[in-house]
Amino acid sequence: MSFIPAIEQKSIAEQAAFQWEKLGPALEYLLQHSPYYRRMFGEQQIDVKALRSWEDFARVPTTSKEALQQYNNDFLCVAPKAVREYMSTSGTLGRPVTIALTQNDLLRLAYNEYLSFHCIEATDEDIFQLMLTLDRQFMAGVAYYSGLSLLGAASIRTGPGLPAMQWDTIRQMKTTGLVAVPSFLLKLIAHAKANDFPAGSGTVKKVLAIGESLRDEELQPNALARQIAAEWDVQLYSTYAATELQTAFTECRAGQGGHHHPELVVVELLDDRGQPVAPGEKGEVTITTLGVEGMPLLRYRTGDMCRGYYEPCSCGRHTMRLGPVLGRKQQMIKFKGTTLYPPAIFDVLNGVPQIQEYVIEISTGADGQDELAIYLHCDMEPAAGDELLRPLFSHRWRVVPRLHYRSAEAIRQLQYPGHNRKPVKLIDLRHIS
Repeated sequence: MSFIPAIEQKSIAEQAAFQWEKLGPALEYLLQHSPYYRRMFGEQQIDVKALRSWEDFARVPTTSKEALQQYNNDFLCVAPKAVREYMSTSGTLGRPVTIALTQNDLLRLAYNEYLSFHCIEATDEDIFQLMLTLDRQFMAGVAYYSGLSLLGAASIRTGPGLPAMQWDTIRQMKTTGLVAVPSFLLKLIAHAKANDFPAGSGTVKKVLAIGESLRDEELQPNALARQIAAEWDVQLYSTYAATELQTAFTECRAGQGGHHHPELVVVELLDDRGQPVAPGEKGEVTITTLGVEGMPLLRYRTGDMCRGYYEPCSCGRHTMRLGPVLGRKQQMIKFKGTTLYPPAIFDVLNGVPQIQEYVIEISTGADGQDELAIYLHCDMEPAAGDELLRPLFSHRWRVVPRLHYRSAEAIRQLQYPGHNRKPVKLIDLRHIS
């Protein structure tokens, strides 16, 4: 039976009171141990002991990604000898950031994913195949492996890639669950088809999907999820996470957003002015970590735009839930009078079976306006591709990006510049001088 912490079964008001009790010691810790926040408190004349309400807390300045990148070392709250592991962000939105974790932070990370696996109803009898990077300072690999260990389930660390090897391992070890990027599941399905066996004939029953959303704005399965479900009878679970947060929000079987764990983070959804949005409105996910020793964060703006859902869930948890990332604030595209985010483009492309791989490129035109190009590898001649895709884009947004057709190898080189540990599907050249 799935474990649900007592606090996650309390009302939202009771959770807020619980978090307020945790917040005071967390702020004192930052004042005493964080060079960055001690400096910020002084410059802004903030007395952390004088904060008496959530309204007071909302007046504390937020922390930007740029600050974490620029002053990375100043966020460290422990002596180097207390650090047990250094991990890093992928650098998708700029220079990678190093995150230092103490032994307690590693235990907290394991507990976080232990809760995630309980959300997806995993048990100690499951065998999970980890189809994700497990080296190169990638936090997710360590987190999921540690969470499974705490759960008592078995792990198979196959890493990403090589569908033939993945299927051989699934069959040999009788794998019951996967942790994988959803688009890679399509490669597994394609390999199964090419070798005349149905993907659903094996032992895999559940997939914890990372890195890509499986839901649309209405919390319904998006094109990627529908493609997978049409070929493979597995239960798909979305998750939202970021390295800086050291915390994940994972769906339960209800599929109505990723569950918040109030014992681990304070969550705010803010508008452009830094004010809380009304329930159901889109806002920037802003996080304050609880229980982190190495590099805790205070009102950290992730750049991710989501909606929050606050009614109790059928699974028994009463926590708020985060919907899918609707876009990243700095990746908003203004193209020929239309405003859109990359996930909306991904959803259109994922809904076309003939498209095997793609990369979206945003640049600045000679007129200073955003330009949008899509590089594709697909099973169509360019003329046929244009005939199919142009009406899809025109119907959705009344504008059509430039379409470029490339070989599989050319797309692979775009997706893996340098030694990237995960594929790049968006190249934003607007902020490169």
